[in-house]
Amino acid sequence: MPNKPSKPNKQPILAQRTRTTIDRPSVREQTDRKPPLIQLTRRAITGIFGCWYAASTRAARKAGWHPRVEPYVGYGTEKFSRVICRTVYGAPGHGIRRTVSRGIRNIFMVPAPKVPVHISIDGIPVLAGKGGKVGDLSQFESFESFESFENLDSFENLDSFENLDALAVSEVSEINTDAQGYMDLLAKRDMTPGVHTITYAVKNRAPVTSPLFISPDGSPVGIISDVDDTIMVSQVPNVAQAAMKFLFTNPYKRSSVPGMSVFYNKIADLFPGAPFFYLSTSPWNVEGTIREVIRAHGFPQGPILLRDIDPRPKTFIPSGVQHKLEFVQQLMSDFPKMRFILLGDDGQQDPTTYARITRLYPGRILAIGIRQLTSDEKHLQQILTPTSAPDVDVPVFYGQSGVSLMSTMLPLLEKLAKDERAAAFQRELQAGLAHMAERVDAADGVPGSTDVS
Repeated sequence: MPNKPSKPNKQPILAQRTRTTIDRPSVREQTDRKPPLIQLTRRAITGIFGCWYAASTRAARKAGWHPRVEPYVGYGTEKFSRVICRTVYGAPGHGIRRTVSRGIRNIFMVPAPKVPVHISIDGIPVLAGKGGKVGDLSQFESFESFESFENLDSFENLDSFENLDALAVSEVSEINTDAQGYMDLLAKRDMTPGVHTITYAVKNRAPVTSPLFISPDGSPVGIISDVDDTIMVSQVPNVAQAAMKFLFTNPYKRSSVPGMSVFYNKIADLFPGAPFFYLSTSPWNVEGTIREVIRAHGFPQGPILLRDIDPRPKTFIPSGVQHKLEFVQQLMSDFPKMRFILLGDDGQQDPTTYARITRLYPGRILAIGIRQLTSDEKHLQQILTPTSAPDVDVPVFYGQSGVSLMSTMLPLLEKLAKDERAAAFQRELQAGLAHMAERVDAADGVPGSTDVS
């Protein structure tokens, strides 16, 4: 009698789709609650985007293009991970993602909706519901609250797969992207801190990968940084010139703010394992371009959190300030025990945004660093209406370069790092003493031998 195929030698990773605080519509922002003129305008804009999607999709299919995956950098804790990607149409033969290209090549990506994607983390397949139909689990907003997962018993016929490789390419492991081609999953799996690899595969394409940054549970410090004019120089006096430079300049030729990469790596040395999160008002389409700038200039690697240029549920097309505020709120929710260092510039109202965050989350912000733009970098409106200094009860530092900002912030950061090392030692000492006490209590509770005469 033939032996029954054994279950995969490792358990698959379970994941569920989540609607984040960015996607959830607030009552104030619902279109039906807006004045009639705004409703009409919003519906017209939504219709234009819909026509663009329909026309571009038809053209891409007629040209023989196939869906491919744009993988974005993931992040998480030792128990949960956020996996983000997008499926777009691409010409045949371009299965490997272009990480280095001018922004104009990325901005006009044609989204490929409802595409089945096979996902694995470190070679372990990710499962997300029977047949890839992931339910709407909008009640789960963060890693801390996301505790209810399906178990493997809800997946039929797992016994028929001899190994994980067979499971990884089966229909059971297919997960569909949404109507705009996006996928945002929370995956449940105990993982070691460090960098892991997410692999995405779609039909007719070679697999593509992206890094997954796992922060140690209880990481005390995280860094949230703006991109434009904080780490990457725009050097343009108005929005039109900024757009032209971003769209048509080779990423290799984009310059970083002098000394800023040195400063960021110094922070990484002071706080080992601290995650870096990069925020930008640029659309997701250009994530690869920004990632290449970060890599080429030696900044610490980390997730890049961008925004959609198409109308989304919560804020239609969010402003830059609102986008940053929402993503910081999401990170605060994802890492409720982590405190943050905020780094930005005075050209996009970062001081005002960071001051509001500090008041919303008392005790969660350690320090704020603001890079001051020169008069040549500011446009006329910024010169006439300068951003006021944040009125908050946390230290705020200013500097026009990474060197000047580092010289003012470093004494405080070194003290914070020293205090954190002392606190970590105390926690380890207390844990050790508690473990010894448990062993002593256990030993005292063991009945000894009885002397029988």
